Amino acid sequence: MLSIDWRSPAAYGHTKHIPAAGFAWEYLRRNDEYRQDFQTIASTGQPTGRDLEALAHRWGLRFPMRSRRAA
Repeated sequence: MLSIDWRSPAAYGHTKHIPAAGFAWEYLRRNDEYRQDFQTIASTGQPTGRDLEALAHRWGLRFPMRSRRAA
């Protein structure tokens, strides 16, 4: 369970200054079904690309492309 008091306006002051994607994340991370899906995938240790694609499709997630070059 989240420790934030969702009834307190002070707990959400930061949302005035975040982009739409950040706001969407604030909403999504509170969804119990999403959290359960994420926990299921995370518990596998190394999820497959297919697992991640299914999670992304179900929840409308988009991940930025990473450079193939090592940093």
